[in-house]
Amino acid sequence: MSLESVAVTGGTGQLGPTVVRHLRDHGYTVTNLSRSGGSEHADHDYRVSALDAGDFVATLADVDADAIVHLGTISTPTHDPGHRVFESNVQSTYVVLEAAASLGIDSVALASSMSANGGAFEPDPARIDYLPIDESHRATPSNPYGLGKYVAEETAAGFARRDDAPTTIASLRFPWMPSEDEARETFAEADRSLAGLQANDVFHTARNTLFAYLGREDAARLIRRAIEAEFDGHEVFWAAASDTSTTVESDALARDVYPDAEVRTALSGHQSLVSTEKARRLLGWEPEWSWRDGRA
Repeated sequence: MSLESVAVTGGTGQLGPTVVRHLRDHGYTVTNLSRSGGSEHADHDYRVSALDAGDFVATLADVDADAIVHLGTISTPTHDPGHRVFESNVQSTYVVLEAAASLGIDSVALASSMSANGGAFEPDPARIDYLPIDESHRATPSNPYGLGKYVAEETAAGFARRDDAPTTIASLRFPWMPSEDEARETFAEADRSLAGLQANDVFHTARNTLFAYLGREDAARLIRRAIEAEFDGHEVFWAAASDTSTTVESDALARDVYPDAEVRTALSGHQSLVSTEKARRLLGWEPEWSWRDGRA
């Protein structure tokens, strides 16, 4: 499959500019499709919502893209009604996949979330059966954001069963992706012990997201590998840095924070509690950046 042109929804969001720049740096012609428009980095720029099927398909037809990267959803459920958050995740994913099918676009990468498994916005502790967590772990979301991400993944799996489906569909379960400045302030300059996290009222969120994070350049590289991949059908991939966001060693995290979880692989140092083995095996991707790289 030859790729030259990539359409990116949400190219003006938090992750979008990094993805657009990364794709252009690797030789792709990139078109931003977003509700606000105004990308400073894309080759072409359109103001369009992925919730408007007619406008979106018409716009995408003009673009002549070989692949779609779908980032254009509501990123957190904290500022919008629950039904709007759910709609943003599910309806926009359906529209993107339907457009790809209609226009013969064979490669689609979807920004999913750790919240598809439960995650940060669950009011109760996330249910963690084993560590490191992988794609086989059960999904138990109950909040609008997590439910939307999970249903979007199931929508992608359903599309993959269609004869006119895109050949390759990847759902990428991202954690929080801070900028380097945000990582320095949140991780390097703060108390990342368990007591420090509890004192700063961020322990619940950190626990429910398995103390995971990911650098934006690593995320952009994973997206590129996903649209360049040659597997058939729909696949879900966990994505996370190779270490945790805490100063507590991972074997102690497993023992003290997740006492009911089965530890299936010995944990050493600050090793991530999220397995990215599937992404390494199918996409040839491994995370490179750590917040510890810039720590004095």
